[in-house]
Amino acid sequence: MGSPIEEIASKYLFSVDAVEALGEVFKDDLEGVIQSLRRPSQRYFMRVNTLKTTPEELLDSFRMKSIQIHRCEQILEAVFTNIGGPFKIPEVDKKVVIDKFAAESVLQGAQIYAPAIKKCSRLRREDKVAITDVHGQVVGVGKMRMSETEILSSRKGLAVEVTTPVYRGPSLRETEEYSKGLVYPQSLPAMVAARVLDPSPGETIVDLNCSPGGKLSHISQLMRNTGRVIGVDRNSRKIDVAGGNVQRLGCLNADLIVHDARYLADDFPNLKADRCLVDPPCSALGLAPKLYAETSRRQIGDLADYQKQFLRAASGVVRDGGSIVYSVCTVTRQECEEVARYGVEKLGLELAEQKLRLGDSGLEDFGYGASLLQRFDPRKHGAGYFIARFMKA
Repeated sequence: MGSPIEEIASKYLFSVDAVEALGEVFKDDLEGVIQSLRRPSQRYFMRVNTLKTTPEELLDSFRMKSIQIHRCEQILEAVFTNIGGPFKIPEVDKKVVIDKFAAESVLQGAQIYAPAIKKCSRLRREDKVAITDVHGQVVGVGKMRMSETEILSSRKGLAVEVTTPVYRGPSLRETEEYSKGLVYPQSLPAMVAARVLDPSPGETIVDLNCSPGGKLSHISQLMRNTGRVIGVDRNSRKIDVAGGNVQRLGCLNADLIVHDARYLADDFPNLKADRCLVDPPCSALGLAPKLYAETSRRQIGDLADYQKQFLRAASGVVRDGGSIVYSVCTVTRQECEEVARYGVEKLGLELAEQKLRLGDSGLEDFGYGASLLQRFDPRKHGAGYFIARFMKA
């Protein structure tokens, strides 16, 4: 028998380091938190693109297709549909193995495309297959729409139609509303982050980590396509993805730059933004559903150091009196409170109130006012997330 931490790690396919990091934050109900992370939220959120339509029009459009959509009272542009399940999955002899991202997406209603296939053997069109991740966890049953030969030769197209998922949600990306840019799939905490940034029409806003363009397009929407939103990413392919979303959503005030955002203030000394969003890469230990997690302590520490570099860059980009919002889809102390502490102690930033609060306060032992921070708890909110807002004196 191992330690309680090791037993939980083995039971839920989370690394010991990941379980320990979660345990530092959720001491009262660690196993309950991990159970919440392993299943989809009961609500699948979407953002109505008010540059092209209204929430009422979008709801009517979906309801005509018998898709029940509901309004979120706190955020006017947020709508959601309920996720059903878990459902009993029939036993099937043949199987197809898919990657982690695809497996977790299937749990929320997605279909399976050829690039996601990790392993398939002697499969033909119309074969009924069990769909599993690399650990053998079944996420649904589907029907082959491509043969093994077609999958291996083309590596594109719909490979498996999911007919019986463990959980049932909308396949949003298959809808006409999505292709027309009327709606964008986005978590509620991510929408809260853009609302906390509180951009105003006519301002200059910088999004230091803009791909895939979800928050950037939300900012553009809140600014009513006025002013300027500058999105930055050093990876040209990620900028292409963000550019595709920006174009589809009709964001006319967005400029995208291929650049290492950590050096933006040095390389563009005349750029002085009114507000800056810092949403850097993180351990993603707040995202759900999460079928397994292999995160190490070293990765968490390296990511925290990386995140601080972006926060430092933001402090150089924003004008005096401007504001910075730091957000991450994780819950570890190192990537949340400790990065906020760095902003105060090392960068001289001041923590500020957040206009919209749908989550909880930060950890109580944070020495600069836990009530100024915002945390989302997977058990209550369907995902883990962290937001801090700073003012530059």
